[in-house]
Amino acid sequence: MNPSIRIEELFRAKREALGLELLTPGVSLARECQDPDISSPGLALSGYVGRFPDGRMQVFGETEMSYLASLDPEDRAARLDTFFRQSFPAAFVTKAQDVPEDLLVQARENSVPVFRSPLSTKDFFRRIKPYLEVVLAPATTVHGSLADVYGVGLLFVGRSGIGKSECVLDLVERGHRLVADDLVLVSRRGNDVVIGKGHELQRHHMEIRGVGIIDIQALFGIRATRQQKRLEVVVQLEEWDDAHGYDRTGLDRDETEILGVRLPKVTIPLNPGKNITVISEVVAMNHLLKYSGVDSAVEFDRRLKGALLPVREYLEEDYE
Repeated sequence: MNPSIRIEELFRAKREALGLELLTPGVSLARECQDPDISSPGLALSGYVGRFPDGRMQVFGETEMSYLASLDPEDRAARLDTFFRQSFPAAFVTKAQDVPEDLLVQARENSVPVFRSPLSTKDFFRRIKPYLEVVLAPATTVHGSLADVYGVGLLFVGRSGIGKSECVLDLVERGHRLVADDLVLVSRRGNDVVIGKGHELQRHHMEIRGVGIIDIQALFGIRATRQQKRLEVVVQLEEWDDAHGYDRTGLDRDETEILGVRLPKVTIPLNPGKNITVISEVVAMNHLLKYSGVDSAVEFDRRLKGALLPVREYLEEDYE
C-alpha cells in the first residue's frame, strides 16, 4: 500500500512555513494525497482533461489566475466546473492573489479544499516538494542493524542472535556511528537512494543479549549516533558452512534489492576467532575505493592476466 497524507495533516504541518490560509472552511480536509508531485492546471482550464494527472495537488499561479480573469463569467464557470470535477485532493493559490467567488463555489460543490499562500509559485514549489517527497516516499522495515562506517552506510542482516548488534556495538566503540538497531525504517528517495533510520521510540538503544537494553548516546556520547543514513552496502552475516562456496576474489558481485533499488551485498561467514569488526571496516573502505574508481579485485585480475600473457604466448609457439 502506497503511503499517503491527509490534507488536514499537511495543513497542520506546513501552515506556518507556507503561510497557508484556508479559503473553503466548510470543506472537509479528510482527503488523502499519495502523489508527491504537484501540478499547475495548465490545459485543464481550457477544457482539455484527457491528460489530467489524477490524485495530484494543483497550484494556481499568476498565469492561471490571469487566464481565468480574461474569460467571461459563463465561460469561466464552465471551465472551472470541468476542472473541479477531476480527481485531485486540494488546490493552492500563490502570491496572495484574489480568488474569484465562482472558483470557491465550484470547489465547495466538489468538496475540494482551497488554500492561499503569500509565497511566489516558485518558492511554494521549492518549499512543499521536499516535504512531500519525504512523507510520501515508498517505505518498508528491515530487521537488521545500520551503522555509519567511514561515511558508508552498512546494513547488517542475518538470523536473530547471529551477532549483528554486537558487531555494531564494537564498531561504535572504535569510533563509528550507530543509526538503528534491530528495526530499521527504510524509505526510498528519488530513483536510487535508500535512507534508513530508527524508530522514534527506539531512539539509539540497543539490545545486547546477557546485558539488556543499553543507551548508546548516554554511554558513548552524541557523536556515536546519527539520525539517518543512506544504505550503501548490505552485509549478510551467517554461520560458516563448508559446503558453501564463498567468494574469495571479489570478482563475483552479489546484489540485493530494497524498495526496488539494487544494493551491493557482501556475505561474511562467521567462525570462532574471526574479527568481524575489522572486516566490516574493510568492506566500507573497499566500497569507498570502488566509488573513487579503484577496484582492487579487478585490478589484481588484470595484472595477473598481464603477467601470464608471455607464458601463454610461449606455449602457443612451442611446436615440439
